[in-house]
Amino acid sequence: MARKILTAIDIGSFKITTVITSVEDGKNPTVIGVCSYPSKGIKKGVVINIDDATSAILESVSAAERMAGVTISDVFVSINGEQVTSLNNKGVVAVAGSEITIDDTYRAIENARTLSLPDNLYPIHIIPREFVVDAQGGIKYPIGMSGSRLEVETHIITAPSSYWQNIKKCVEQVGSNVYDVVFTAWASSLAVLTDTEKELGVTLLDIGAGTTGIAIFQEGSIVYSASIPLGGNNITSDIAIGLQVSLEDAEKIKLNLGNLFDNKFEGDRVREMDSTPALLRRKEVAKPKKTKGEEIDLNVIGIDKIVSKERTAKIVEARCSEILEMAKDNASKAGYEIAMPAGIVLTGGTALLRNITKFTQEMFGVAARIGTPSGLTGMVEEISDPSYACVQGLIKHALEDDVEVGGVGEKNKVDIGGIFGKIGEWFKSLLP
Repeated sequence: MARKILTAIDIGSFKITTVITSVEDGKNPTVIGVCSYPSKGIKKGVVINIDDATSAILESVSAAERMAGVTISDVFVSINGEQVTSLNNKGVVAVAGSEITIDDTYRAIENARTLSLPDNLYPIHIIPREFVVDAQGGIKYPIGMSGSRLEVETHIITAPSSYWQNIKKCVEQVGSNVYDVVFTAWASSLAVLTDTEKELGVTLLDIGAGTTGIAIFQEGSIVYSASIPLGGNNITSDIAIGLQVSLEDAEKIKLNLGNLFDNKFEGDRVREMDSTPALLRRKEVAKPKKTKGEEIDLNVIGIDKIVSKERTAKIVEARCSEILEMAKDNASKAGYEIAMPAGIVLTGGTALLRNITKFTQEMFGVAARIGTPSGLTGMVEEISDPSYACVQGLIKHALEDDVEVGGVGEKNKVDIGGIFGKIGEWFKSLLP
């Protein structure tokens, strides 16, 4: 098998990350190029300035291409924003022959797609949850089964056309073709959730800089997804106001909270923090002053100020509580609970905050863990923490591409890949 290049671009409100991978048959994708560049022209997941966003995307893509030694063409791109919504819908068709074929499943899924949506909304994902054959439910792959009636339960994620059109325009202006646009929380779920968690029931909260993505799974399938307009940037703003520091300094404080509270510093250098993106790490700092146990000397991160631990903790906890409560209320209005049997998985850059899992557990009374992405090989050192869950999930989505029909990019013009595609190829190979 010839080498295949898969490229993902996670367009966030804080950073834009491009990951280029090389894929060979039977092997995990190997990262050959990666770059994170500070985001511009993006606010709360939405393009607000096309020129600035295009410029930032170009910087990220160009650096990754230079590292990989390749020029990319088709890319998988993330999409987010509070107007990303979801619903569940059913599709029903009569089976054409005596056995269900891949074409029957396609028709059923497409039938589920024919629902009335506002003119400004577009279905970016149509994800099969389960199939029903002649009233027998719980079927994941019905191809080859006997039956006369095929139903499919689907989860449909929608977004305003302007959302993905503006993102598509920015990416195309840097010379790349958008093959598919993928909801951030859905991508992250592919990178950090286990099959067991999905089967038992689990909630993923992808807490980014400008937004928090929600994805709830039951019995192995996604049942609810949404995005709320709160994230790490709100915590940064609160720190800036509460501690009377600049936004830049507030961001440093937020990124270093764990070490600041636990006094994990050595001499005049901050310990390397694997949880902090490489481009944000600051090593050279002043020696800390002697302080009381209830105070923090910010000189260790280059800020000439002493602040109260208690006050700092209250500022951060108050905003974290608001984010979690809004996520809870958002899901509750749709008839779903955040507290699931397998607990809550936190990912995204804000999941790196000190004690956030403990805080979440106490708030909802269920287990909570940090979702750290894995599964890629090669140059993964810079993308191995929760803030890179989405971009790694985009690569897995590109690799598998087996769970949905539809999309907003070049994908509409090609056959469905992944499991459905492989099954279809196998089935057709048996025909005379």
